[in-house]
Amino acid sequence: MTLTAQSPVQVLIVDDSEDQRHLIRRYFELAGCEVIVAESAEMAIEAYEGVPLDLAVIDLILPGMSGWSLAERMQVERPDCAVVISSVLGTEDYPPTDASLPKPVSRASVRELLGNCVPGWTAP
Repeated sequence: MTLTAQSPVQVLIVDDSEDQRHLIRRYFELAGCEVIVAESAEMAIEAYEGVPLDLAVIDLILPGMSGWSLAERMQVERPDCAVVISSVLGTEDYPPTDASLPKPVSRASVRELLGNCVPGWTAP
């Protein structure tokens, strides 16, 4: 999806840690994105229904449905949305997705990710 100057990047963050959700959300908001957060895969599925998404950042270890399963589902249901794994596990354990955002996440790593995965995103 190519963005126009009027359309901010739409990001979904799925993480069961409240601190991580808050931190990652803040970094994406500082980069000019609109953010939806969910603490489980099941909540994420409800949250993204009917919502256009450019990027989904998914923790692998979630209660209920795993991040692996959610990533696979999103790749099928939302082929235009970049799926990104964010985890404390080593990147060799990540499923195949568009990119990774290993923890600890930094503001610089979020900006680099946006530049690489979202055509049309420019730093504010």
